[in-house]
Amino acid sequence: MFEGFDERRVALSTGVTVRLREGGDGPAVLLLHGYPQTSACWHAVAPALVAAGYRVIVPDLRGYGASDKPRSAADHSTYSKRAMAADQIALMDALGIDRFAVIGHDRGARVAHRLARDYGARITRIAVLDIAPTVAMYASTNREFATGYYHWFFLIQPAPLPERLVGADPSFYLRSKLGSWGKSGMDVYAPEALAEYEACFADPACIAATCEDYRASAGIDLEHDAEETAKLTMPLLALWGERGLVGRLYDVLAEWRAVADDVRGQPLDAGHFLPEEAPEATAKALIDFLRAS
Repeated sequence: MFEGFDERRVALSTGVTVRLREGGDGPAVLLLHGYPQTSACWHAVAPALVAAGYRVIVPDLRGYGASDKPRSAADHSTYSKRAMAADQIALMDALGIDRFAVIGHDRGARVAHRLARDYGARITRIAVLDIAPTVAMYASTNREFATGYYHWFFLIQPAPLPERLVGADPSFYLRSKLGSWGKSGMDVYAPEALAEYEACFADPACIAATCEDYRASAGIDLEHDAEETAKLTMPLLALWGERGLVGRLYDVLAEWRAVADDVRGQPLDAGHFLPEEAPEATAKALIDFLRAS
């Protein structure tokens, strides 16, 4: 995977060290992965962006993959989207990049949203894959959402309950998430990517950190979101899987137009994991967006 990309760990001014995959030249594009994955989820999309003329930066979020997994604060702020966004700004500073586009899937899209909020002057464009805004999703919780996204409510339970239960058979848990949220079968996940997800998710520190990610979203992240009143002004692209839960339960474009001025988007023939279920369509939609006026 990621042929021609440089892979290394980068120490950040925020106090964490992240694993980075980087390739290409041109305008900078930051790709952020989601749960329960790593930067490997972009292995089929990132090269297409490089071929289209972009410098592509693909890190593991703090708490995930080969990046650091610091012990969390009592209020879960260590894994707030604000803290995770600050990591990405520190990473771009370390790479000498001032302004950039950010593309996020799942949890990475929530970090991307916070980047656009806290560092809007540095974000040229934002793309969010298969999510609606966090506030909207919690506010409209119903039985179907709670059933399909039960992990939102399971992982926020006080430690060590979810950590112990997930850790009892992490491979089974991981594969159940990939298999149920994705709608294209397990064969869409490259063996190398799946092996990386399993190896990283077997680490108890990763399980604990990812639980903290969700605890932050149910608490301090909502507090930060409640502070926002102005709409985002940079162009925003929303993509979602037409066979997934988000598109079925939400008017995705309407939800994002409530928080951003310039919103466009479309469904793709996939479930939740667009970069792996529909990599060619995802890459095309992203490249068209990056090139659009």
